Amino acid sequence: MEKFIRAVDAISEYSGRWVSWIVYVGIIMLSLEVVLRYVFNSPTVWAHGYTQRLYGSYFVLIGAYTFIHKGHVRVDLLYERVSQKGKAVLDIINCAFLLVWSGVLVPVSIAFFLKSYNMNEVDEMVLAHPIWWVKFMIIIGMLLISLQGLAEVMKSILVITGTKSSSGNIEGRKA
Repeated sequence: MEKFIRAVDAISEYSGRWVSWIVYVGIIMLSLEVVLRYVFNSPTVWAHGYTQRLYGSYFVLIGAYTFIHKGHVRVDLLYERVSQKGKAVLDIINCAFLLVWSGVLVPVSIAFFLKSYNMNEVDEMVLAHPIWWVKFMIIIGMLLISLQGLAEVMKSILVITGTKSSSGNIEGRKA
């Protein structure tokens, strides 16, 4: 179980650090568009669409990284008042909802991607760039966050069973 947790945590950490660079690519694209549009009066036909796709991909792909760093919104009314084992139980319940949601969304997103890929779907812009790759990012993002959710369940089980301490990342919960 610990090998799985370590592997998934490493994948989430690495993918999150890599995906975070997408923000800078988007900033460069938007800055270029602003300069071209307002300084040279020569806007592009592609910058707006591609920055939307980049940022959409970013938000889908960064989910597991955000999850491992406890960055998703949580209602702390009850969570902060319970013990570490109580928090672990609440985390398992939370992750159960995530895994059910993922179990529905992954097959749907696969069908969504395959339909787009098979028909070689393109955007509505004049350059007609393919957009199936953005839909493929949904699958990757959902798989990453599903794996991280499963790893978080395993961490919670370790806390509940007392197998590991309740501090740190692999060992359990970050308070």
